[in-house]
Amino acid sequence: MGPEIVNAGTPVSHCEAPSKTSCNMTAESMHCRRCGKDTPPLNKAPFRNELGDRVLAEICPSCWQDWLQHQTSLINHYGLDPREPKAREFLYEQIEHVLLQGGEGKEIDTSKQGTIDWAPPGS
Repeated sequence: MGPEIVNAGTPVSHCEAPSKTSCNMTAESMHCRRCGKDTPPLNKAPFRNELGDRVLAEICPSCWQDWLQHQTSLINHYGLDPREPKAREFLYEQIEHVLLQGGEGKEIDTSKQGTIDWAPPGS
């Protein structure tokens, strides 16, 4: 059996080496800024920028998965296109606020679905 393919949000918990009977590979532990637990880190930074490096260093896989679910809700509710710079800026601001500063996510008022201007003020 070949090496296991894992997502960025999945911690490495074991390894399979066809020519070895055991593998001493262990993921380093990190302290998650959001939940406060000591856990293996993400496998890689989710973005190729400073924010991605901070998420990798400070956020555990479980909190990252929670964020991805919330991000999907934001994208669907506000009709965001993550390819657009303004949408990415909005999502990056939410990551900063929710994951790295411990704040609450942007409230999703389903009674106003599709009518909310998500763009930052002054844009």
